[in-house]
Amino acid sequence: MTEQATARRRINDPEERALRGLARVVKKGLPERPIDALQQVADLARELTKSCYGAVTVTDGQDYVEGFIVSGLTPDEERKLKAPPQGHGPLGSMRQDGLAVRIDDLGEHATAFGFPPRHPEMKTLLGVPIWVEGNLRGALYVTDRDGGKPFRDRDETTLHVLARHAGHVISTRWY
Repeated sequence: MTEQATARRRINDPEERALRGLARVVKKGLPERPIDALQQVADLARELTKSCYGAVTVTDGQDYVEGFIVSGLTPDEERKLKAPPQGHGPLGSMRQDGLAVRIDDLGEHATAFGFPPRHPEMKTLLGVPIWVEGNLRGALYVTDRDGGKPFRDRDETTLHVLARHAGHVISTRWY
């Protein structure tokens, strides 16, 4: 394989892109607090999928949200949100069955029922579960890829890689 072909493969391989992104972030140093490490994951997920928003939820053994990290909201927008999502609608199905969720139009989706007051409008959604030692302990999700374009398989693969890293952070540093 030529050097040019190898470089193209690296650019197009979503797992490699995610791992390189994680290496770039970790090279800057590990944050002291686990919430800051999960912020890096949310920011990187948003960057690599070209999404407007990203988030990580951390749930306890009873599926109660005990951590919510967002990327893409201004501090003012974040303050206006009353509470983190509690797993209703499309995100709830992912947290119940452990399967990824990909929705091209939230407004038309059967389980979507609108946004809380002052929540930014969103059209597309991609979410993957975060597993810790065989238990579902959260979710990583992004919305509104590249101006509302549908998410692709490569975006889902990228999120799965980042979710494994988030699971490691939760396992070793959250509890």
